[in-house]
Amino acid sequence: MSDSDKTRIASLPCWHGALDIEPLSGGMTNLNYKVTDGAEQYVVRFGEDDPVHLISRQHEIASCRAAFEIGVSPELVHHEAGILVVRFIEGKVFGEADVRVDRNLERIVGLLQRFHRGMPRQFNGVAVMFWVFQVLRHYHNLLLQGETAHAARLTELAGIGVELEAAVGPVEIVFGHNDLLPANFIDDGDKIWLIDFDYAGFNSPLFDLSNLASNNELSDAQELVMLEQYFDSRPDQALLNSYHAMKCASLLRETMWSMVSELNSRVDMNFADYTQKNLARFESVYAEYKNNYH
Repeated sequence: MSDSDKTRIASLPCWHGALDIEPLSGGMTNLNYKVTDGAEQYVVRFGEDDPVHLISRQHEIASCRAAFEIGVSPELVHHEAGILVVRFIEGKVFGEADVRVDRNLERIVGLLQRFHRGMPRQFNGVAVMFWVFQVLRHYHNLLLQGETAHAARLTELAGIGVELEAAVGPVEIVFGHNDLLPANFIDDGDKIWLIDFDYAGFNSPLFDLSNLASNNELSDAQELVMLEQYFDSRPDQALLNSYHAMKCASLLRETMWSMVSELNSRVDMNFADYTQKNLARFESVYAEYKNNYH
């Protein structure tokens, strides 16, 4: 923890007493600290607007407020340029294995249903559209301009993105989270909370569902149960085809996000390894898609 971060945290006007400040792990686009202020605990998130990854902090603030109003996320208690302060949730931060526990997965799907349908009623302001295929085009253009180690793959990956967009076809629109990594779920023993709204915005529910599946390596059987629970009916072949195309797109976006981060991020993380991990997942899922759903 840098002295400048500690000084800036201590200078925030929302505190009431002596502070205990400690860094929190995680956060691929921001730095996080746990702050104890008397009997109260908070998370302080450092993060500026990030046009490379299409992140608007004002939009994140509006999303945080709406998510608190519908009861799925902790309260935002303070914000100023580059900083958010939210209440700390005491609980288990999920890993991939936790998401794959059937009871947890059932609870998460219910949480997503409430989030998707409740957020538009509480969100104030102009909301963004997170369309993964436009994000892929954005990343492709950025990578063409940079000295990426993945230049030889860019034309191929761009073509796959076009193919997948056509395959997804017409979609329902809801307000999505769009970044369902396991660490964005916290179980306090009573309920599961959803955090971090860097990429939140209107999207197809298929993106959040496939993103949840791909980021946490759900089994084929779990994916079917998830879809049946969310849509309240067994998915037909058309829905499965669209879902699996979106799942490929979700993994391709995570892969290209990491490729871009290799060039631009100042976060202390091995993005080259993260790229290879997600590229391998994408190639495996895309091959399955071509064999079974194309």
